[in-house]
Amino acid sequence: MRRSAAGTRVDARLRIVRGVHDSRLTASNWFEWVGRRGRRRSRCAFFVAISALLVGVAPGAAGDVAEKTGLEAAVASRADLLWDAARKVWDWAEPGYQETKSSALLASIVEEEGFSVERGVAGIPTSFVASYGSGGPIVAILAEFDALPGLSQEAVPTRSPRDGPDWGHACGHHLFGAGSVGAALAVADGIRSGAIRGTVRLFGTPAEEGGGAKAFMARAGLFDDVDAVLHWHPGDVNSAGDPTNLARVAAKFRYRGRSAHAAASPEAGRSALDAVAILNYGAELLREHTPDRTRIHHVITAGGDAPNVVPAFAEAYYYVRHPDIDVARSIYDRLVLVAEGAAHATETELEIEFLGGIHNLLPNDTLSKVSLRNFEALIDMKYSDEERGWARKLQESLLKPRPLASVSELRDDTGNTTLGSTDVGDVSWVAPTTGIRTACWVPGTPAHSWQAVAAGGTTIGRQGMLMAARVLAATAWDLLADPSIVKAAREELDRRLADRPYRAALEEGQQPPLDYRKPPER
Repeated sequence: MRRSAAGTRVDARLRIVRGVHDSRLTASNWFEWVGRRGRRRSRCAFFVAISALLVGVAPGAAGDVAEKTGLEAAVASRADLLWDAARKVWDWAEPGYQETKSSALLASIVEEEGFSVERGVAGIPTSFVASYGSGGPIVAILAEFDALPGLSQEAVPTRSPRDGPDWGHACGHHLFGAGSVGAALAVADGIRSGAIRGTVRLFGTPAEEGGGAKAFMARAGLFDDVDAVLHWHPGDVNSAGDPTNLARVAAKFRYRGRSAHAAASPEAGRSALDAVAILNYGAELLREHTPDRTRIHHVITAGGDAPNVVPAFAEAYYYVRHPDIDVARSIYDRLVLVAEGAAHATETELEIEFLGGIHNLLPNDTLSKVSLRNFEALIDMKYSDEERGWARKLQESLLKPRPLASVSELRDDTGNTTLGSTDVGDVSWVAPTTGIRTACWVPGTPAHSWQAVAAGGTTIGRQGMLMAARVLAATAWDLLADPSIVKAAREELDRRLADRPYRAALEEGQQPPLDYRKPPER
């Protein structure tokens, strides 16, 4: 037996775990049963009472979707507005810290509905903070909107790059931003009507993909007075329950040598590309002597222009990851020694641009139980016939496709460790934070792939975005309606931090790397 957030004893057989619905009757398949007989939002009090008993929460308590008057309608009525915004951001596909149009669009949508908006916070031109309401609790919702390089793609199930810039939303941040806007607007409706009290804040956070904007925003104190933070992310599964992940350090290593004719006078040249090659080889050897769950990876962003010219300039862009930020930083310090050795070996000059570090996610079970309960109550995702045909065609290109019916399932990620990184981690060290994922991509689709870009431009992505908006809105409603939840969440965060308070993994006085997506200066 376990206890729900409301203190009611709940049989463990009623939970959803590890991505598979329990074969017994659960809250979710109860709602499916009700749905087949008139949809689960029936006004019949009998159904509400029975479903409340199944999830262990009394009618009217936090988590009871039926009591959140107008919340579902608030998201549904804006579905076209949100999808139009997401598609525009998908079309623009702007790089980190350069999301001028995307940021302006999302900020203007909430501003037009009464939010006060502060733009350009923490020295970041494309960031913003939008607020509605007054007093506490203060619930924040994060929004992202940056794209990835090399992943341009049409919204079709076969590889088809778009004309124009080679960028694409392969992590679904166009959906992330618009879905969070929808959740914030729905919560604001509840505050406006007097059904709930407090403040909802929408944080426009640029450059999640390597730029670490949230770390700079956290260092600037923007989350210091926030009681709880909600976020989400597109994926190929639905999940709630907080995992942790990997902290990350990023840097660019630039070498400058001397050019010469590679055949006629090679002795006169000093190859910057050779220095990068030695750095990369040294990094491969370093891997053998790092702690478990370390990740080191890189790309060469510049390496010469012609084989008969000794390259006078070369650059490598590195990530170092580990579950602990201090360990990640110590491994990075060793990588710097390798980089310096490469410069000595090739008689080149080394310049290092430290892009900063981001922390691992700190789970918050108090908050994640609320989001998980809401997700269980609301999940109703399924593909239309047209979407199934489109998805099957795309799955021909996937290495590990999964059943399409899995979009109707919900996974509990509590206690797991994922192997990616996000600057949401820094926020989670400052304020209690929880997140969810929704199935915006065809099952089996890896993040950062053309297949993710393609699905994100279709109604498959739209459905996942609206699912996220509904769950985030319902969760924020609960937190505003019951301040004792956010109080307990803060107490949990304080216990997790213990004697290790948050310290941004940035250099003293370091400014956001606003040009990190631009070509290097030689």
